[in-house]
Amino acid sequence: MTQPTHTHRELGGKYAELQQHMGTGPLEGQWLVIYEDLDKGIQSGTTQADWLQNWRPLLIDDCPVCMGAGHDHIKGNRDRPCGSCYGLGKVRADGEAAAELWELATIATGIIQRQQEELLNLRRIANNPAVQALLDQERQQAIIESTARNEQAWRESAGYGPGGQRYTGD
Repeated sequence: MTQPTHTHRELGGKYAELQQHMGTGPLEGQWLVIYEDLDKGIQSGTTQADWLQNWRPLLIDDCPVCMGAGHDHIKGNRDRPCGSCYGLGKVRADGEAAAELWELATIATGIIQRQQEELLNLRRIANNPAVQALLDQERQQAIIESTARNEQAWRESAGYGPGGQRYTGD
């Protein structure tokens, strides 16, 4: 049996990427991904952009039952956690489910450490002077556009002068 390599980001499930090749005919110039839905046994194809947007590769520590989703997809109940990974979506590094609370705590600590590393990387990017300058420029542009919209709305609204005209001070 083919091993799953990917899962759908929203719907879950087990998918195996079979091959990628350049499209022909109406799809010429686009990369196509051929994959198999292992739950249904159906082969299908999609564009590479759609594949990258909607499917994610399985990691070594993703739960083999829920494919990293963390909820019970077998019974179709998204409100209940997966019984294998206890809703974390991750298992031990060797692919086995946690047998005791200490192992579960180790898995949760790993998740927290990965999230802290990602947050630190995002903070480094945000603290870059070029990024700060770009954000300041975007804020200033938003203020200018907002002021212009408000002034235009004021000019187009009814006033209290003769014929509904505004007093302009002339």
